[in-house]
Amino acid sequence: MSGVVLETRNLVKRFGGITATQNVSMTIERGARHALIGPNGAGKTTLINQLTGVLPPTEGRVLLHGRDITDLAPHQRVGLGLVRTFQINQLFSSLTPLQSLAVAVASRRDAARRWWQPMGHDPDIAAECEKLLAQFRLTEHADRLTRELPYGKRRLLEIGLAVALKPSVLLLDEPAAGVPAAERRDILDTVAALPDDVSVLLIEHDMDLVFSFAKRMTVLVNGAVLTEGTPAQIAADPQVRAVYLGESEVMHHG
Repeated sequence: MSGVVLETRNLVKRFGGITATQNVSMTIERGARHALIGPNGAGKTTLINQLTGVLPPTEGRVLLHGRDITDLAPHQRVGLGLVRTFQINQLFSSLTPLQSLAVAVASRRDAARRWWQPMGHDPDIAAECEKLLAQFRLTEHADRLTRELPYGKRRLLEIGLAVALKPSVLLLDEPAAGVPAAERRDILDTVAALPDDVSVLLIEHDMDLVFSFAKRMTVLVNGAVLTEGTPAQIAADPQVRAVYLGESEVMHHG
């Protein structure tokens, strides 16, 4: 099982009488480009919240690198390398991208207590931030307040902040949601260029992004895994077509 970085075993989550995830078992391989798709209400968010520790499962286990993390708090999971793109808008709106990345890099290096020192005090952190700014197409926006950035740039910064934590498993949570068409290519290209040693689970509605990125796909419907396979298998699957009937994106890729 050395090739598996993240695994769920028979995850069940009930809210009162409603079963939001039904016996979900899935594995994410090392270096994965894995997409989780499904119609609205399929249970994708509930599943991700169980992976990150926001929601404890009613039944089942979550394993990271073979270790049972089901009962660990979210920050403990981050420390072990499981990182979700977070909504930066709530966090660092009054900082610049450069400052935000410096906080993330410093916290990873356990230097958070001195993050407020001028950047020049730590050339290693400064150099890493410069690299991240370039990787996420933010160099020319480095010193603007985050709240003043175009929406697509804010989404890029969210991914950049997650990558700054050097995750072994990255949960990319709808990186293209709400991004105007003109700015989507940046997101697509940046996601495509993520380092090979990062295993990625992408949760996304945008089928163009999913089909251009994923090498493996899991389809969730009504909280249960409907099927899993390569993009070609998923696009040709009559069950998936039935679920997405009227959502022409999947048909279009068939």
